[in-house]
Amino acid sequence: MAAATVGLLHPGEMGSAVGSVLRGRGHRVVWASEGRSTETRKRAEEAGLEDAGLVEELVRRSDVILSVCPPSAALEVAGAVAGFGGVFVDANAIAPGTAREVETVIAAGGGDCVDGGIVGAPPRAAGTTRLYLSGPEAESIAGLFAGSVVDARVLSGDIGTASALKMTYAAWTKGTAALLLAIGELARAEGVEPPLHEEWRISLPDLPERSQRAARSAQAKGWRWVGEMEEIASTFAAAGLPDGFHRAAAEVFRTLSPGGQAR
Repeated sequence: MAAATVGLLHPGEMGSAVGSVLRGRGHRVVWASEGRSTETRKRAEEAGLEDAGLVEELVRRSDVILSVCPPSAALEVAGAVAGFGGVFVDANAIAPGTAREVETVIAAGGGDCVDGGIVGAPPRAAGTTRLYLSGPEAESIAGLFAGSVVDARVLSGDIGTASALKMTYAAWTKGTAALLLAIGELARAEGVEPPLHEEWRISLPDLPERSQRAARSAQAKGWRWVGEMEEIASTFAAAGLPDGFHRAAAEVFRTLSPGGQAR
């Protein structure tokens, strides 16, 4: 794709890093500062993003709008740009059904929708971040990232495919982290944490380190995963599968993360 103006809603850690990558590929990246925190403003400035001030002005200037926000806000963010006639990319950790709801909102305003799912860390080096895409305009969005450190991969022409991949991937990575956190709390409550870790070292030697990584991640950003676990649970339920695993995982992150009931 030729140089485009990309509106970014809203530049958190992941979004600002993706915006910086797009700028490095020669694209203009704008964001809207109205109502955003000082921390978000600082990230946007460090990434070299252009401030459009209002969301309405961002919509007016943009060829493409990229939404990278908490899952619970995905539909609200899509609704905030109703009437946008370009390509709207929802790159949030949402269920396929939610992705199709976003498409309905965007299509009602005359725009095209691309479903996206990000796997990996904020992109700063090659090989760390994949952006999975699906939908009729997925190829054109992949072209924005051609030659960059973001590995953009088109899965299909159907909205929901990219979100399904993200859901199934995170169902394991973050779902098992929640399980390890809950097991750790139970072992402490029963006074068997040291012998459990010793048994892990003997029979499952990777688990002590995985448990520690899970605890570190939950401390840093577990609160952000509550909505993601709920979206994963909805994905399981829509497929006629038990959704209790990830409903429970959402509760673990809700209660064991900073600000929750158990920490």
